[in-house]
Amino acid sequence: MNKKEVLEIRKQYTHEKCSITRICGCYVDGEKNIKTQLKEAFLSLPEEETFKYFNLFKQTLSGTLGKNLLNLEFPLDAENPGGPQEFLLKLRDSKLQDDALLEEFYQKIIENYYFPENYYIILIHVAYDIPGKSLDGSEMFDASEDVYEYLLCSLCPVKLSKPGLFYNAETNNIENRIRDWVVEPPVKGFLFPAFNDRNTDIHSMLYFSKMAEELQPEFIESMFGCFLPLTADSQKETFNYLISDTLGDDCDYEVVKNIHEHLTELVEETKDSPDPLVLTKPDVKRLFELSGVPEEKLETFDQTFEAAAGEKASLLATNIAGGKKFNIETPDVVIKVNPERTDLIETRIIDGKECLVITVNDHIEVNGVNVRTIAPSHEEEPDTDDGAGSTASYEETAADAASNGPSSYTEEEAIPASAPAAAPEDDGYSFS
Repeated sequence: MNKKEVLEIRKQYTHEKCSITRICGCYVDGEKNIKTQLKEAFLSLPEEETFKYFNLFKQTLSGTLGKNLLNLEFPLDAENPGGPQEFLLKLRDSKLQDDALLEEFYQKIIENYYFPENYYIILIHVAYDIPGKSLDGSEMFDASEDVYEYLLCSLCPVKLSKPGLFYNAETNNIENRIRDWVVEPPVKGFLFPAFNDRNTDIHSMLYFSKMAEELQPEFIESMFGCFLPLTADSQKETFNYLISDTLGDDCDYEVVKNIHEHLTELVEETKDSPDPLVLTKPDVKRLFELSGVPEEKLETFDQTFEAAAGEKASLLATNIAGGKKFNIETPDVVIKVNPERTDLIETRIIDGKECLVITVNDHIEVNGVNVRTIAPSHEEEPDTDDGAGSTASYEETAADAASNGPSSYTEEEAIPASAPAAAPEDDGYSFS
C-alpha cells in the first residue's frame, strides 16, 4: 500500500463515511487472562464512544511507510490450507459473527504477542464500497463496482491513570482522584487484506508498530507466517556498512559526501510520489558509481550486498538518507552541517596535519554569543591623561625642591599651576 491508499482508508473513520459493520474486543491482563469481551454492531455504540474508537483506528494507520507501517507479503507456505492467511480469510468472511473463530483469534494473539501489562484487543470488520475515480482524480460514488472487505486490529495498552487531586463539584471540595484503567493509543496493529491498487489484495497485509525498532518479528512470523524486512535502523546500518566495506581504506570524505548528496537528491525528487523510493542492489551500486566510487572497488559489491542484506533485499531511501542532517564527528568534536551547504567544508593538509576547513561567510556563535574568528590587532597609543600629567609635574617639582634644601622648597611652590587658588580664611565676619 502507498500513502494515498492508506490515507483513503483512514478517511473512512468518521460518522459520515463509516462503513464499519461490527466491532469485537477482548481485554487481557498482565497474566494473559481474558477479563472481558465486547461484541457489538459498531453504530449501536454510544456516539461518544465511536469517536474515541475512530481515533484509535486512525492511529493504527499512522506513521511512516517503511518504518511504522510495513507492507508484508504472505509466503507460499502461509497461503497453504490451514495456514495463517486462510484463517484470517475465514475470520473476515465470518464478519466477526463466529464466536469460535473469534476465541481462536484471541488465543493466537495472547500466545504470540509479548506485552507484560494489560492490553485491549480491538477487531473491526469493514465493508468499504470503493468509489470510482474520474480522469481528474475526483471520486464518483455512483460508479462503485467493488467492495473492499477487511479486518483492522488494534492492540492498545491499558494503564492506570496518574494519581492526583480533582475538584468534586457535588461536594465542592478538592479530593483525591480515583485512578481508572485507561485505554491508550495502539502500539501494534494490522490491516488484512491489503488495499493495493485501490482494491483487495489477499496476498498482502499492512502491519503497524508505534515504535519502529520494536516490531516483534517472532509475533509476525507466528501470527501471520510473514518474514519481516529490515527495520529502519538496520537498513541505515547496512547501508553504512556497504559504504565502509566497499571503499575500504579509500573511504574518504569527498566520496561519502557525494553519496549523501546524490541520495538526498533522489529523495527530494520523489517526495511527492505516493510510493516510497526503494533501492535494490543494482540501484545502490549505481548510486556508488555516480558518487565517484572507483570501478575496481565495485567488483565484489554484489557479494557484499547479499551478505549484508540478502539477495533480494531492498532499502528504503528515506531510511538510509541522512535527511536534514549532515554530521561530522571525531572523538572530541561534532560538526553539524546544513545538508545543502556541504560545499563550505573541505579537507586539507596543514602543517602536516589532516584538517577540515570551514568557510565562514557570515558570523560565528559560541554558546549563543557572536564572535570573531581572528581578534583585531590594537596599536599602543600614548597616554594623554591630563590628571596623570599633572601628578608627574607635581612630583618633579617636589623632587627639585628637595634637592635644593628645605629653605628653598615651600608648599606653595609645589602646587601645580593648574590647581585652584586657596580661598581666604573665613574669620567669621561678612560684609555687604
